[in-house]
Amino acid sequence: MAVATALATARSRALLVHAARSLRGVAVLTPWLAYLLGVDLLLSLLLPLKTFAPTPVYNVSSALASSVWAWIQNIFTAVNHADIVLSTNCPGGLPHGESAVVIANHVAWSDFYMIQEAARRAGMLGRCRWFAKRSLRWVPFLGWGLWAMGMPLVSRKWATDRVELERVFRGIVSNRWPVWLIAYSEGTRFTPARHAAAVSYRATTGKPPPPSPHLLVPRPRGFVATVTALRRSGVSPSTTTTTTTTTTVSNTAATTGNDGSSSRHIPAVLDITIAYARNREFMRAPPFWDTVAHADLKAAGYRFYAHVQRWDMAALPEGDEALAKWLEERWVEKGERLEELRRVVEEGGEWVGGWDGDGGVGEGKEKDE
Repeated sequence: MAVATALATARSRALLVHAARSLRGVAVLTPWLAYLLGVDLLLSLLLPLKTFAPTPVYNVSSALASSVWAWIQNIFTAVNHADIVLSTNCPGGLPHGESAVVIANHVAWSDFYMIQEAARRAGMLGRCRWFAKRSLRWVPFLGWGLWAMGMPLVSRKWATDRVELERVFRGIVSNRWPVWLIAYSEGTRFTPARHAAAVSYRATTGKPPPPSPHLLVPRPRGFVATVTALRRSGVSPSTTTTTTTTTTVSNTAATTGNDGSSSRHIPAVLDITIAYARNREFMRAPPFWDTVAHADLKAAGYRFYAHVQRWDMAALPEGDEALAKWLEERWVEKGERLEELRRVVEEGGEWVGGWDGDGGVGEGKEKDE
């Protein structure tokens, strides 16, 4: 009888906590959604002006987007106390205001917080343009904004996607707009079932399995098409040098020609490795609702990590096959970093950031006993 009473009490308490958290989430999110709706309306009103004043419209749209993303980012980090550990291979941090092609592994809906935090520090939050699934057009609030912002909305039909990519690149390149072109190169979120399917499929084709139990295989077509299109559009090579994990990288945003103008528009590729933990459980990401409803994500044991590896666009190899191989090599390195992060978590250590490119990136320190 006493056990049954205790269980009933615990169940009631859990229901009350859940209800209180849900009410808090509604209270926190509703003002942001109302603001997002207003921004969507403003973006829609700007659309007829794009033909006559594309660059001013792009800049105003970016400023509006920055205000939207900064608000939700502030909810995550300042209001709900998410502690994001960021590191990079760039001494002094990423070059401020530098345009880039951005690739990342895809773990959960909350991945965008990590990418946005890096973009915020680099001064590019409002310039983020995401490769998104075409089906997201129908998501309330979000889909309307994606469409009005001119985000590249893609499917799995290459003939259709090619036209969409050409549309996006045409405006960005011809007008030299600052941008982060962001793609989850695996094409879908990681799940154990998808990983098992990838292992099975790769075995039947004689190809190696995914490079980590926490990764899928990157799909090179979109990345190759992006890099190739940017090069074909007159993005000039640079003389700056690339880096590996252990070498340094140039902080130069772009080289300049004899006339003083920038000799290239998008000079970098940023490879972002995303990881999570909850206490000692590696890759345990919070549900999206918890990121807005939970009052203290850090106290709940959640940890968030992103490493940004910068590469010079000019140093990437030529040709489709070589670019595809380059992308796969990045995923091998990504798998090695994730294994080190997993080891640190399971040994009870702490992830160490390094936004100035110093040592200890991706390393762990034992907690004080």
